[in-house]
Amino acid sequence: MVNLKLHLKPVVAAFLLALAILQPQAAFTQQVLGDQDALDAMLETLSQAEPAQADRLADQIRNEWEKSGSASADFLLDRGKDAMDDGDVFAAIEHFTALVDHAPAFAQGWAERARAYFELELYGPAIGDLEHALALEPRHFDALTGLAVILDSMDKPEDAYEAYLQVEAIHPHQPGLTEALDRLEPMIRGREL
Repeated sequence: MVNLKLHLKPVVAAFLLALAILQPQAAFTQQVLGDQDALDAMLETLSQAEPAQADRLADQIRNEWEKSGSASADFLLDRGKDAMDDGDVFAAIEHFTALVDHAPAFAQGWAERARAYFELELYGPAIGDLEHALALEPRHFDALTGLAVILDSMDKPEDAYEAYLQVEAIHPHQPGLTEALDRLEPMIRGREL
């Protein structure tokens, strides 16, 4: 007769290992699903808000976007942001890379690493990370703004203008938005003629 205890130990160990590995992602998914209705409502209100209310609401939305649902991911996000504040962009990229590896469904991790790449003028990787962030959260107005700024820096005014228009639909009072649209609009109209 086969000894079941010997065969069950590796199966139980594999199950527990899989559970430990998947636990941070499961916590993240539960966090996202639980807060999605509140986030949807805030974003809807933001598109119609007055300027003073829009600033407060945008900050609340940013705070929601920074909640990963995983203590490890939150730690990596904080470390990366601290490194950026200290001017150590390379360390920030290391922390944000660990973050996106740990929690690839966390849009803010991609957006923050894009910001670090932008600081080093690494526009290709920054755009790639912004695309990830926007695939996860298409209403991420800061990621859209970052994309518009990069496209503008790369002398792609039509694409930058389109990205800024997307920001305007979500957060019409985003700082610098009106000035950017006013500056780019004559260039776009001039090219269309």
